[in-house]
Amino acid sequence: MRIDLHNHTTRCNHAKGSMRSYIERAIKLGIDIYGFSEHAPMDFDKEYRLRFDEMKDYENDVKYLQKEYQDRIKIVLGYEVDYLKGYIDKRVIDAKVDYLIGSVHFLGRWGFDNPEFNDEYSKRNIDDIWQEYFSNIEAMVKTGYFDIVGHLDLIKVFNFLPKRDIRSIATPALKAIKKANMVIELNSAGLRKPCKEVYPSQLLLEVAYELDIPITFSSDAHAIGQVGFKYDEVTKLAKKIGYSKAVTFEQRQRELVTF
Repeated sequence: MRIDLHNHTTRCNHAKGSMRSYIERAIKLGIDIYGFSEHAPMDFDKEYRLRFDEMKDYENDVKYLQKEYQDRIKIVLGYEVDYLKGYIDKRVIDAKVDYLIGSVHFLGRWGFDNPEFNDEYSKRNIDDIWQEYFSNIEAMVKTGYFDIVGHLDLIKVFNFLPKRDIRSIATPALKAIKKANMVIELNSAGLRKPCKEVYPSQLLLEVAYELDIPITFSSDAHAIGQVGFKYDEVTKLAKKIGYSKAVTFEQRQRELVTF
Protein backbone atom coordinates (compact mmCIF):
# COMPACT_ATOMS: atom_id res chain seq x y z
CA MET A 1 0.00 0.00 0.00
CA ARG A 2 1.33 3.42 -0.98
CA ILE A 3 0.87 6.28 1.49
CA ASP A 4 1.58 10.02 1.18
CA LEU A 5 0.30 11.95 4.21
CA HIS A 6 2.08 15.33 4.22
CA ASN A 7 0.91 17.61 1.41
CA HIS A 8 -0.20 21.21 1.01
CA THR A 9 -2.69 23.40 -0.85
CA THR A 10 -2.74 26.94 -2.18
CA ARG A 11 -4.27 28.06 1.11
CA CYS A 12 -0.76 28.16 2.62
CA ASN A 13 0.14 30.87 0.07
CA HIS A 14 3.30 29.11 -1.12
CA ALA A 15 1.91 26.08 -2.99
CA LYS A 16 0.56 25.83 -6.53
CA GLY A 17 -2.21 23.80 -8.13
CA SER A 18 -5.76 22.78 -7.29
CA MET A 19 -6.49 20.16 -4.65
CA ARG A 20 -8.19 18.06 -7.30
CA SER A 21 -5.05 18.09 -9.47
CA TYR A 22 -2.98 16.82 -6.53
CA ILE A 23 -5.41 13.95 -6.06
CA GLU A 24 -5.45 13.10 -9.76
CA ARG A 25 -1.65 12.97 -9.70
CA ALA A 26 -1.72 10.70 -6.65
CA ILE A 27 -4.16 8.34 -8.38
CA LYS A 28 -1.95 8.25 -11.48
CA LEU A 29 1.02 7.26 -9.28
CA GLY A 30 -0.92 4.45 -7.62
CA ILE A 31 -1.06 6.10 -4.20
CA ASP A 32 -3.71 4.41 -2.07
CA ILE A 33 -3.93 6.89 0.82
CA TYR A 34 -3.35 10.59 0.26
CA GLY A 35 -3.32 13.18 3.01
CA PHE A 36 -3.76 16.94 2.95
CA SER A 37 -1.97 18.50 5.92
CA GLU A 38 -2.07 22.24 5.43
CA HIS A 39 0.12 24.60 7.47
CA ALA A 40 -2.11 25.29 10.44
CA PRO A 41 -2.96 28.89 11.34
CA MET A 42 -0.83 30.62 13.94
CA ASP A 43 -0.46 34.24 15.06
CA PHE A 44 3.11 34.28 13.73
CA ASP A 45 4.55 34.12 10.21
CA LYS A 46 0.97 34.46 8.96
CA GLU A 47 1.79 34.92 5.28
CA TYR A 48 2.93 31.29 4.94
CA ARG A 49 -0.09 29.51 6.36
CA LEU A 50 -3.82 29.08 6.48
CA ARG A 51 -5.83 31.75 8.30
CA PHE A 52 -7.99 30.82 11.29
CA ASP A 53 -11.10 31.89 9.41
CA GLU A 54 -10.21 29.46 6.59
CA MET A 55 -10.03 26.33 8.73
CA LYS A 56 -13.62 25.26 8.20
CA ASP A 57 -13.48 25.87 4.45
CA TYR A 58 -10.26 23.87 4.18
CA GLU A 59 -11.70 20.98 6.17
CA ASN A 60 -14.91 21.04 4.13
CA ASP A 61 -12.95 21.07 0.86
CA VAL A 62 -11.12 17.91 1.89
CA LYS A 63 -14.33 16.23 3.05
CA TYR A 64 -16.03 17.06 -0.24
CA LEU A 65 -13.15 15.50 -2.17
CA GLN A 66 -13.20 12.46 0.10
CA LYS A 67 -16.74 11.74 -1.08
CA GLU A 68 -16.06 12.57 -4.70
CA TYR A 69 -13.07 10.25 -4.93
CA GLN A 70 -14.08 7.58 -2.43
CA ASP A 71 -14.08 4.85 -5.09
CA ARG A 72 -10.64 5.75 -6.42
CA ILE A 73 -8.43 6.78 -3.49
CA LYS A 74 -8.67 7.28 0.25
CA ILE A 75 -8.16 10.90 1.23
CA VAL A 76 -7.35 11.83 4.83
CA LEU A 77 -7.38 15.19 6.57
CA GLY A 78 -4.72 16.73 8.75
CA TYR A 79 -2.75 19.81 9.69
CA GLU A 80 0.96 20.47 9.89
CA VAL A 81 1.33 22.44 13.11
CA ASP A 82 4.35 24.57 13.93
CA TYR A 83 5.65 24.02 17.43
CA LEU A 84 6.53 27.45 18.74
CA LYS A 85 6.17 28.14 22.43
CA GLY A 86 3.37 30.59 23.14
CA TYR A 87 1.72 30.17 19.76
CA ILE A 88 0.03 26.74 19.97
CA ASP A 89 -3.69 27.39 19.49
CA LYS A 90 -6.47 25.28 20.96
CA ARG A 91 -8.57 25.71 17.81
CA VAL A 92 -5.94 23.76 15.89
CA ILE A 93 -5.13 21.16 18.54
CA ASP A 94 -8.84 20.37 19.00
CA ALA A 95 -9.64 20.24 15.28
CA LYS A 96 -11.65 17.18 14.20
CA VAL A 97 -9.10 15.74 11.81
CA ASP A 98 -7.46 12.40 11.09
CA TYR A 99 -4.00 13.40 12.31
CA LEU A 100 -1.75 16.27 13.32
CA ILE A 101 1.86 16.61 12.20
CA GLY A 102 4.07 18.48 14.64
CA SER A 103 6.99 20.32 13.05
CA VAL A 104 9.74 22.69 14.12
CA HIS A 105 10.52 25.44 11.61
CA PHE A 106 11.58 28.15 14.05
CA LEU A 107 14.20 28.52 16.75
CA GLY A 108 12.78 31.47 18.61
CA ARG A 109 11.82 33.86 15.84
CA TRP A 110 14.46 32.51 13.41
CA GLY A 111 13.00 30.60 10.47
CA PHE A 112 16.07 28.45 10.01
CA ASP A 113 14.79 26.66 6.87
CA ASN A 114 14.15 29.90 5.00
CA PRO A 115 17.14 30.73 2.74
CA GLU A 116 16.53 34.44 3.33
CA PHE A 117 17.87 34.00 6.86
CA ASN A 118 20.87 31.73 6.19
CA ASP A 119 23.32 34.32 7.50
CA GLU A 120 22.15 33.45 11.03
CA TYR A 121 24.04 30.15 10.82
CA SER A 122 27.37 32.00 10.75
CA LYS A 123 26.47 33.90 13.92
CA ARG A 124 25.96 30.83 16.13
CA ASN A 125 27.78 27.68 17.14
CA ILE A 126 26.51 24.95 14.83
CA ASP A 127 26.41 22.29 17.57
CA ASP A 128 24.36 24.64 19.72
CA ILE A 129 21.93 25.19 16.83
CA TRP A 130 21.42 21.46 16.38
CA GLN A 131 21.02 20.93 20.11
CA GLU A 132 18.42 23.69 20.33
CA TYR A 133 16.55 22.24 17.38
CA PHE A 134 16.32 18.73 18.82
CA SER A 135 15.47 20.12 22.26
CA ASN A 136 12.51 21.78 20.55
CA ILE A 137 11.57 18.50 18.87
CA GLU A 138 11.65 16.82 22.28
CA ALA A 139 9.53 19.56 23.86
CA MET A 140 7.03 19.33 21.01
CA VAL A 141 6.72 15.58 21.43
CA LYS A 142 6.16 15.89 25.17
CA THR A 143 3.09 18.10 24.67
CA GLY A 144 1.15 15.01 23.59
CA TYR A 145 -0.68 17.05 20.95
CA PHE A 146 0.61 15.42 17.79
CA ASP A 147 0.55 12.10 15.94
CA ILE A 148 3.47 12.47 13.53
CA VAL A 149 6.84 14.19 13.83
CA GLY A 150 7.38 16.20 10.65
CA HIS A 151 10.74 16.07 8.83
CA LEU A 152 12.67 14.99 11.92
CA ASP A 153 16.06 16.47 10.97
CA LEU A 154 14.93 19.51 8.97
CA ILE A 155 17.79 21.48 10.54
CA LYS A 156 20.16 19.84 8.02
CA VAL A 157 18.33 21.45 5.07
CA PHE A 158 21.21 23.74 4.02
CA ASN A 159 23.99 21.31 4.93
CA PHE A 160 25.12 23.18 8.03
CA LEU A 161 26.08 20.03 9.91
CA PRO A 162 27.24 19.63 13.51
CA LYS A 163 30.72 18.61 14.56
CA ARG A 164 29.27 16.24 17.16
CA ASP A 165 27.79 12.88 16.23
CA ILE A 166 24.28 13.65 14.99
CA ARG A 167 22.95 10.55 16.74
CA SER A 168 24.13 11.76 20.13
CA ILE A 169 22.24 15.03 19.62
CA ALA A 170 19.04 13.47 18.29
CA THR A 171 18.69 10.30 20.38
CA PRO A 172 17.04 11.94 23.43
CA ALA A 173 14.33 13.31 21.12
CA LEU A 174 13.93 9.92 19.47
CA LYS A 175 13.53 8.26 22.86
CA ALA A 176 10.85 10.85 23.70
CA ILE A 177 9.09 10.02 20.42
CA LYS A 178 9.10 6.35 21.35
CA LYS A 179 7.79 7.09 24.85
CA ALA A 180 5.01 9.27 23.39
CA ASN A 181 4.06 6.47 20.97
CA MET A 182 4.41 8.82 18.01
CA VAL A 183 5.22 8.18 14.36
CA ILE A 184 8.01 9.70 12.27
CA GLU A 185 7.58 10.44 8.59
CA LEU A 186 10.04 9.61 5.85
CA ASN A 187 9.77 12.91 4.04
CA SER A 188 11.19 13.02 0.53
CA ALA A 189 11.28 16.84 0.37
CA GLY A 190 14.88 16.74 1.58
CA LEU A 191 15.83 15.17 -1.73
CA ARG A 192 14.68 18.41 -3.40
CA LYS A 193 16.67 20.60 -1.02
CA PRO A 194 20.41 21.41 -0.73
CA CYS A 195 20.91 18.53 1.73
CA LYS A 196 19.81 16.06 -1.01
CA GLU A 197 18.74 13.55 1.61
CA VAL A 198 15.50 12.13 2.94
CA TYR A 199 14.27 13.42 6.29
CA PRO A 200 15.40 11.71 8.50
CA SER A 201 18.85 10.53 7.41
CA GLN A 202 19.68 6.84 7.27
CA LEU A 203 21.70 7.23 10.49
CA LEU A 204 18.71 8.55 12.43
CA LEU A 205 16.31 6.14 10.79
CA GLU A 206 18.48 3.28 11.99
CA VAL A 207 18.21 4.61 15.55
CA ALA A 208 14.43 4.93 15.13
CA TYR A 209 14.22 1.33 13.93
CA GLU A 210 16.27 0.13 16.91
CA LEU A 211 13.82 1.97 19.17
CA ASP A 212 10.85 0.40 17.32
CA ILE A 213 9.44 3.78 16.28
CA PRO A 214 6.82 3.39 13.51
CA ILE A 215 7.02 5.31 10.24
CA THR A 216 4.82 6.81 7.58
CA PHE A 217 5.58 8.37 4.19
CA SER A 218 5.30 11.95 2.95
CA SER A 219 6.32 13.95 -0.09
CA ASP A 220 5.55 17.36 1.45
CA ALA A 221 4.22 18.44 -1.92
CA HIS A 222 3.74 22.13 -2.63
CA ALA A 223 3.35 21.52 -6.38
CA ILE A 224 1.68 18.82 -8.47
CA GLY A 225 4.98 17.37 -9.67
CA GLN A 226 6.10 16.83 -6.08
CA VAL A 227 3.29 14.42 -5.19
CA GLY A 228 4.78 11.02 -4.40
CA PHE A 229 8.25 12.44 -5.02
CA LYS A 230 10.94 9.71 -5.10
CA TYR A 231 8.51 7.33 -3.40
CA ASP A 232 10.28 4.18 -4.55
CA GLU A 233 13.65 5.50 -3.39
CA VAL A 234 12.26 6.33 0.05
CA THR A 235 10.50 2.99 0.54
CA LYS A 236 13.66 1.21 -0.61
CA LEU A 237 15.58 2.99 2.17
CA ALA A 238 12.96 2.01 4.74
CA LYS A 239 13.11 -1.63 3.70
CA LYS A 240 16.91 -1.56 3.76
CA ILE A 241 16.75 -0.50 7.41
CA GLY A 242 14.26 -3.28 8.20
CA TYR A 243 10.83 -1.63 8.03
CA SER A 244 8.02 -3.40 6.19
CA LYS A 245 4.95 -1.62 7.58
CA ALA A 246 3.83 2.00 7.73
CA VAL A 247 1.15 3.93 9.58
CA THR A 248 -1.92 5.70 8.30
CA PHE A 249 -4.59 7.50 10.33
CA GLU A 250 -8.31 7.94 10.57
CA GLN A 251 -9.90 10.13 13.25
CA ARG A 252 -6.63 10.13 15.23
CA GLN A 253 -6.57 6.32 15.26
CA ARG A 254 -3.69 4.66 13.50
CA GLU A 255 -3.58 1.63 11.26
CA LEU A 256 -0.47 -0.34 10.32
CA VAL A 257 -0.25 -1.39 6.68
CA THR A 258 2.34 -3.21 4.58
CA PHE A 259 4.14 -1.09 1.99
